[in-house]
Amino acid sequence: MDTIASIFSFITTPVSWVIVQFHALYGAIFGADTGLAWGLSIVSLVVLIRICLVPLFVKQIKSTRNMQVLQPKMKAIQERYKNDKQRQSEEMMKLYKETGTNPLSSCLPILAQSPFFFALYHVLSAIASGKTIGVINQSLLDSARQAHIFGAPLAVKFTDGADKVASLGASQTNVRIVTAIMIILMSASQFYTQRQLMTKNVDLSVKTPYMNQQKMLMYIFPVIFMVMGINFPVGVLVYWLTTNVWTMGQQMYVINQNPTPGSKAQAAFLDRLLKSAVAHGELRSRRKRNMVKAIVAKGPDRNDVERKFIGSLAKAGMAAQSDGSVIKSDTIAVEAEAGAAARRQQPKRQTKSKRQAAVTTQSGAAAKTVETGATKTADDAADKPSLKKDEPQATRAKASSNKPVAGAARQAKSGQRKGQQRPKHPSKK
Repeated sequence: MDTIASIFSFITTPVSWVIVQFHALYGAIFGADTGLAWGLSIVSLVVLIRICLVPLFVKQIKSTRNMQVLQPKMKAIQERYKNDKQRQSEEMMKLYKETGTNPLSSCLPILAQSPFFFALYHVLSAIASGKTIGVINQSLLDSARQAHIFGAPLAVKFTDGADKVASLGASQTNVRIVTAIMIILMSASQFYTQRQLMTKNVDLSVKTPYMNQQKMLMYIFPVIFMVMGINFPVGVLVYWLTTNVWTMGQQMYVINQNPTPGSKAQAAFLDRLLKSAVAHGELRSRRKRNMVKAIVAKGPDRNDVERKFIGSLAKAGMAAQSDGSVIKSDTIAVEAEAGAAARRQQPKRQTKSKRQAAVTTQSGAAAKTVETGATKTADDAADKPSLKKDEPQATRAKASSNKPVAGAARQAKSGQRKGQQRPKHPSKK
């Protein structure tokens, strides 16, 4: 603990000063020794830190967007080197370096919060041990040790013994119930935030190392917090639960207002945008017009969700312009209807097995027709009276002997001319 304290000593004093300033404000309202005053001081510390980290969050969003732009190139690399995983990884790293994209940027907010987290942990540990730290003097120390949040002292942990908990005026059972509930809420909020990102705000059409990383973090972080949470003081649990709730709300705002291209969130956003454009005949928000402008500028590179949006606008008799606005156009609606009708009139393509069955059926029918015709011809020939019955028997036999055999042409050897052959010269007989 002394080693950690020495590492984060540069930030321990600022963190303790901020807590004391907020405590002075809330103490005047709720009472200096109440858990509400000290708990709200920690919550306000979280809000202040997260506001300072907004530029870093914006950088994270931009990096995420760059990752989405690189998705087609990543997919091409995967297809090209699908049998060579090492070469695939090397090409991915080369692409990241050329475009200046960092796939680990999603971890930056957590890394930036780590010094504040450990500094607050050390401050609360000193309060639990009865030691002054930073700008917290003895009077503030005594006030903090008397503060309880839902019956649990601010500085106790789940693993603390009954004697230490009793010295702070609480029961061990009550402390463990409160800390267990807070640990579960902390882990659940972390899991929900990451799952919301993976299921709604990620383009799942392309598998990348970035997606694998996010999926791994979705399961690892909640487990880490749950295991480590039993060693966190109640004040630290309040801090981490508050920052998780902030992250969850911030993520929900981004998903609803600035979704990732190709994601389910973008499909829902463009659906709302379509309804607004049809209802009002225009886009009133500059942010919405910028979204449409970006979609129009993509041209043939639009994803399926964006193409569906442009087609739905055309069916509604509207067209998206290059400046992001939408205009009504009857010509576009007629063309969209004609295209849809033409697509509906196209015959449905049969499967291979159906096509083979149809060919077999037609062949059988043709063979049956030929056989029927041949039988009918033979029957007609048998029934037809002979016109040559008055001829002598010898004449008919000679005539029949001069007719070519029907299968002679088919039985001709290879290289020999088919059909009736010229009679050989008498000298060659």
